[in-house]
Amino acid sequence: MQSTIEIRPDDLTDDATRDLIGFHLSALSTTAPPESVHALGVDALRQPSITVWSAWVDGRIAGIGALRELDAERGEIKSMRVADGFRGAGVGRAILEHIVRAARERGMTSLWLETGTTGDFAAAHRLYASAGFVDCGPFGSYLPDPHSVFMTLAL
Repeated sequence: MQSTIEIRPDDLTDDATRDLIGFHLSALSTTAPPESVHALGVDALRQPSITVWSAWVDGRIAGIGALRELDAERGEIKSMRVADGFRGAGVGRAILEHIVRAARERGMTSLWLETGTTGDFAAAHRLYASAGFVDCGPFGSYLPDPHSVFMTLAL
């Protein structure tokens, strides 16, 4: 029997969530120089313009994802991470679908994201492309960067 993925808003006070965010930041630091790592830590994720969700399976944290409101019509996906023990179990897709649904409910017309370019990000690229995201240029305050892939989705 497959376990249910529960996705809920996260106030970033749970140690499990904080640990996964710390692991995420640590792992990303090995994929690009510091100026090319755009992931947010716990304190930065606590902005009023950002909503964080965590995914749980059988009482264990399975992943995280966040939506930053760039403006009334555009959102940015931030801090997508699936815990290693849950990779390939549909957690990333469940979080992504949840964020896309939340963006639509908020009246946003597009979603944007920045992710890495190394092989470590191949699964993420496939996930985003399968959800309809397409490559685009830098957006917001991002600059062109050989360590970044930018994608967007019209909602």
